[in-house]
Amino acid sequence: MSEFSTSPVLTLLPAIDVVDGKAVRLLQGEAGSETDYGDPVSAAESWAEQGAEWIHLVDLDAAFGRGHNRGVIKRIIKNLPREVHVELSGGIRDDEGVEAALATGARRLNLGTAALENPEWAAHVIAEYGEAIAIGLDVRGTTLATRGWTQEGGDLWAVMARLEEAGCSRYVVTDVTKDGTLRGPNLDLLREVLERTDKPVIASGGVSNLDDIAALRDLVPLGLEGAIIGKALYAGAFTLAEALDVAGV
Repeated sequence: MSEFSTSPVLTLLPAIDVVDGKAVRLLQGEAGSETDYGDPVSAAESWAEQGAEWIHLVDLDAAFGRGHNRGVIKRIIKNLPREVHVELSGGIRDDEGVEAALATGARRLNLGTAALENPEWAAHVIAEYGEAIAIGLDVRGTTLATRGWTQEGGDLWAVMARLEEAGCSRYVVTDVTKDGTLRGPNLDLLREVLERTDKPVIASGGVSNLDDIAALRDLVPLGLEGAIIGKALYAGAFTLAEALDVAGV
C-alpha cells in the first residue's frame, strides 16, 4: 500500500446553496449570479448516496436578509441517512437564530457576519455550544468580507487572534475571489491560517479538479480537516466518488 493511501483523510463537504427553495450556485457570492440546480432535497440525497459523510448547506436567502428556507432545510436533513451530517450556514445572527438553526437537525453551524461584528456574542456562542459552532472567515487578501461579502469586516489575523482567545473550535476559510470560479484553492492563505491555529480548518472556494483535492489533502498533516466543494461537482468536472478516492475516504 502506498504512503499516500495511508496518509490522513481529507473530509469532503459537497455544498448546497438554497435560494427560494431551489439548489443554486453563485459566482463569487454575488446575489443575482445564481445558476439553478433544481431540488435541494434530491441533491442532498444524491451526495449521500455517492458517499458524502458531511454536506455544507447554505441558506442564501437568510444570508442576504430576504427571508429563509428553514422548512426546506429541515426536509433536506430529515431525508438524509443518520450517518450523514449537515453543516449549516446563512443568516444566523443571534441566540434565537442559533437555536432555530440547530432545531433543523444540523450537526454544526457556520457563523459569519454576526460573529465577526459582535465579538462578545461570538465568545458567548462559542462557550455555550462548543463543537457545534464553526466560524466562517471569508477573505479577500487578508481582509475579511461580511454582509454577503459586500462589506469589509476587519483584518483576518486580528480577528483570528480574538477568536483563538475565545476558544473557537473550528474555522471555515473561504477566499471569496475564488468561490465559484474553478480557479483552484488559495493554498498560501490556508497555510498561513494553519500556522496560526491548532484548531481544525475547512477550506472553501476554488476547487476545480482532482489535483486541487490532492493538494488540499497534502495540508491535512498541518491541520486542514476538510474541503467544501461546489461548482466543480455540479459542472461535472469529477464525480464525488472520484473526489472521495483522492481525499482518502
